[in-house]
Amino acid sequence: MSKIANMIDHTALKADTTRDVIEKLCQEATEYQFASVCVNPTWVETAAQLLKNSEVKVCTVIGFPLGANTPETKAFETMDAIEKGATEVDMVINIGALKDKNDDLILKDIKAVVDAANGKALTKVIIETSLLTEEEKVRACELSVKAGADFVKTSTGFSTGGATVEDISLMRKTVGPTIGVKASGGVRDTEGAEALIKAGATRIGASSGVAIIKGEASTSDY
Repeated sequence: MSKIANMIDHTALKADTTRDVIEKLCQEATEYQFASVCVNPTWVETAAQLLKNSEVKVCTVIGFPLGANTPETKAFETMDAIEKGATEVDMVINIGALKDKNDDLILKDIKAVVDAANGKALTKVIIETSLLTEEEKVRACELSVKAGADFVKTSTGFSTGGATVEDISLMRKTVGPTIGVKASGGVRDTEGAEALIKAGATRIGASSGVAIIKGEASTSDY
């Protein structure tokens, strides 16, 4: 199970998240040696302080959960998060622009975050697969690679669906072997996580990280 633990971004992104939740998240991430904790920007500084003596990374979300902010706003949010201690940033693309086939804006959108991260943080691009056609998923992945992102990611966990084996397979096929693929949204047990990894995922975003590595069932909705 330790191999799966090292691939999990232990996640708490709900609006009503309190300090107690963040403290527990960081404690569990340290205990089980998860890859990172994934928190909203307001909690980055707290998480960084709590994890300063551990190997666990601090991941945050940019333009979350709708992706409808401007590239300039996402760039500022990225720089601010890194300054406060984030070493990984998961940004949501402008989904409407993707559907409008405005690829120039999508490229600008992703590149704004990649450039703002400037090698100081890994960049993951959330494409929100549940809202996309297959052609749009492929195009979003291709644009993410072109913009220099480190990962593509399925979902925010706050839309109409989460990660599927089919989407992970398609994303892996599209980006090739060198770009990370993160499965998130609805990953609640060991079997589900292992199936997504087999399909090509190199990270799992879940609030059910402890249940996943213990082989227990979880009712979490992220």
